[in-house]
Amino acid sequence: MLKIRLRRMGARNRPYYRIVVSDSRSTARAEVLEELGSYDPVPNPPALSFDRERARHWIGLGADVSPTVRSLLERPEPAPAAPAASPAASA
Repeated sequence: MLKIRLRRMGARNRPYYRIVVSDSRSTARAEVLEELGSYDPVPNPPALSFDRERARHWIGLGADVSPTVRSLLERPEPAPAAPAASPAASA
């Protein structure tokens, strides 16, 4: 059975996670089928970037989702940043 879960990376006291699809019977450090994105909980606000379409694809194929990844999936997608006004345009 497939599972979408977090893989812990980073240093001690500085966690960084990758969102991966892997076999549920293997450890979280084992080979993965696909990396969907990353999650960095340290900055304020936490940095989250992953391919939601690929996540939906794997869920459609029957992949289980860990509770933490499910809560990340339910977060609203960040709005694209507005382009900064150039100084020449205001003059």
